[in-house]
Amino acid sequence: MSRWRGLREFRREIQWTVVVLVLAGLAVVALWPGGSGDGGGQAGSPPGSEQRAAPPVDPALRAGLEPCPPPRPGGPAELAGTTGTCLADGRPVDVGAALAGRPALVNVWATWCGPCRTELPALQSYAERPGSIPVLGVQVQSDEAGGLELLRDLGARFPAVHDADGSVRSALRVPNVLPASFVITAGGEVRRIDPPEVFESADAVDAAVRRTLGGRS
Repeated sequence: MSRWRGLREFRREIQWTVVVLVLAGLAVVALWPGGSGDGGGQAGSPPGSEQRAAPPVDPALRAGLEPCPPPRPGGPAELAGTTGTCLADGRPVDVGAALAGRPALVNVWATWCGPCRTELPALQSYAERPGSIPVLGVQVQSDEAGGLELLRDLGARFPAVHDADGSVRSALRVPNVLPASFVITAGGEVRRIDPPEVFESADAVDAAVRRTLGGRS
């Protein structure tokens, strides 16, 4: 009998050991980074962008870019107090004040956006046309150095700002799908170009601007 009693006790010890090991394994899985909880990403962001450190900006990349517009009184109420980094010189710029006093075209883009690469040269061609309204690019959801490289490679030189904290994008209520373009009237009204389109030529940009302004400024 003592022999069988000892065998039962030995089996119980094995069972408890297995239970303890299973519980310990579950605890490790629960505490492992990314094993549970939120997904770690942000809706509308390019994959992994929040985990990449921004690379240093080579000053040579800024060469050839047109300076950002000087501040003026007034400007769109939606953009009051929003600040970006001017890609031409790396200095902060009050975006609302830079868009005050005259009609302007604002184009929101990112380096990971394929259609943006299509229309940036078209926007440059439009900006060079006599009688065109000023163009201001707003780079979002991508690092500044990458944006400068893209502009250089595509030959786009019109003024642009880097929206590092997303304040400009939020103020304009930019949709998740890029690119997005807006016309600012001389009176400070913000009008989204609708229906949205990917500009493939300066003529397409000009037609969208005229349609959105509707003969009014």
